[in-house]
Amino acid sequence: MALVIGLGYIIEGLLPHLYHRRLRGLSDILPGTLVNLTRTTDVIIGVLLLMLSYGLRRRKRRAWAAVMALLAIGLVLHSTLGIIAHAINHFVPIGPPHPLQIAGTAVVLVALYIFRRQFYAVGDRRSRWRALWVLCCLLVVDLVIGLAALGIIGGLRSDYSLPQRVYSVVMNTAGFSGPVQFVTEGRADHFGFVTGGLGLLTLFLAIYMFLRPAEPACRLQQADARRIRELLERYGEQDSLGYFTLRQDKSVLWSPSGKSCIGYRVLSGVMLASGDPIGDPEAWPGAIHAFLDEAARHAWVPAVIGCSELGAEVWCREGDLTALELGDEAVVRVADFTLAGRAMRNVRQMVSRVAKKGYKAEIRRVSDIPHDEVTRMVRQADSWRGSPTERGFSMALGRIGGPDDGQCVIATATEDGVLRAMLHFVPWGSDGLSLDLMRRDRSAAPGLNDFLIVEAIKAAPELGVKRVSLNFAVFRAALERGERIGAGPVLRAWRGFLLFLSRWFQIESLYKFNAKFCPEWVPRFLVFPGTRDALRIGIASLEAEAFLVWPTVEIRRIARRLGLGRLKKKLTRRPVRRGVAR
Repeated sequence: MALVIGLGYIIEGLLPHLYHRRLRGLSDILPGTLVNLTRTTDVIIGVLLLMLSYGLRRRKRRAWAAVMALLAIGLVLHSTLGIIAHAINHFVPIGPPHPLQIAGTAVVLVALYIFRRQFYAVGDRRSRWRALWVLCCLLVVDLVIGLAALGIIGGLRSDYSLPQRVYSVVMNTAGFSGPVQFVTEGRADHFGFVTGGLGLLTLFLAIYMFLRPAEPACRLQQADARRIRELLERYGEQDSLGYFTLRQDKSVLWSPSGKSCIGYRVLSGVMLASGDPIGDPEAWPGAIHAFLDEAARHAWVPAVIGCSELGAEVWCREGDLTALELGDEAVVRVADFTLAGRAMRNVRQMVSRVAKKGYKAEIRRVSDIPHDEVTRMVRQADSWRGSPTERGFSMALGRIGGPDDGQCVIATATEDGVLRAMLHFVPWGSDGLSLDLMRRDRSAAPGLNDFLIVEAIKAAPELGVKRVSLNFAVFRAALERGERIGAGPVLRAWRGFLLFLSRWFQIESLYKFNAKFCPEWVPRFLVFPGTRDALRIGIASLEAEAFLVWPTVEIRRIARRLGLGRLKKKLTRRPVRRGVAR
């Protein structure tokens, strides 16, 4: 209803003939002034209602307060307009000019007040200051562009002073006319279009910053990390993704009993968790309810990426959510792994070829490697990265050689003593490993990652490891079934679309890489509220995994290149007072 009322205000503001009858008497006394004021006010109220209607649907408290104020202003404006016009010119009848619109606005206003407690979602306090900062910056930009437009358009009736030009730009940006007059109406319309567009853009961006979803700076606290490690020691074997909750860019919510927790990040208005809750399964519902309550309090969309089948059942039961099979995790049982047989022929040949070229593998716990050596290996591995962006969220730790990560495993491949490839594994309970990252020198022999994985599996019994989790294959079942004989047209079309996406995302390549080792496929699920939020959740998931990186302007780097840092140091440097004893 707020959306419909906003559209009505915009239509009235953009169609001047709707004002002819009710403003006929006023326009004789105040020609153009009240007409322009009313039209501009209607357009602004309508645009704001359009933007705030989405916040109302998400039960935002700020949106509720803003809509209440806008509807009250519109109600007073339209209700009193006919009375004012009647007092000046008796040809205009007394009463509201549009009774249906007035009645609809009053109904919505009363309903919003009655159900005010239903709008409970709090906003981010930082967004208020960000919105004010954006508004101030954009107003300055609008002023500069408006002054430049006056000089470019030209055709002024006289030589106006700078204060007059500034005042005219400000008034035209707000939708009114200023003291600056043009020779022709075409130039005036051109200037009004430029300044009016800047004003609407400024208003839109400021309101968006004010209502944008809160994205708190996620940072794992030391106390939470310590408690998570205690839970992993007792329940870590339940989920191969449990150790990745120790990422530094995750926040943690605990169950009331403290026996379970959920790690998450907030991106694009989505409260995104990964894997199953950590801890006692009997305490999972408490952590899930705390997670959903926090999402509702901030109007975030709750979602879980990469949870197990058991986790998906608990999430759907406790949170009334929907589950979608996202793909499969490749798990290799060390006791059953062998290079013999036709199925392992390609891997066997690749490993043999790499070994004949003189590559040597070494698999060690991080606690058994000197810190300086780990630092050198990480620095060397970073030089092999094709992009500075570190990908991963659900199956990536984001660091190597941390002070408390001594149980992690590093597998290295060297050629004549030179490091050529490295794998990093994180603990999966007391008898498992989960692959974190793979990096290799692009000039090294192909198949080096295959060689390291096989060598790591061979060395697993010495490390007390019985199972190894490899990469995650997205939509593996569709890729596998779609190429079989007898697959239906829908499944073949879906497989073709996934192959098309594989040009930019590693969908088919990861599936084929994992399939070479004949693993056990363990399904993983995406849990979300419904299809209405699917697009937003997909964008947040791509953003979390760093497949979608928004462009940013690095202000500090630009300042360093301009020498502003040295200038600031010179200005803030305290003068040395000579001859004063301390």
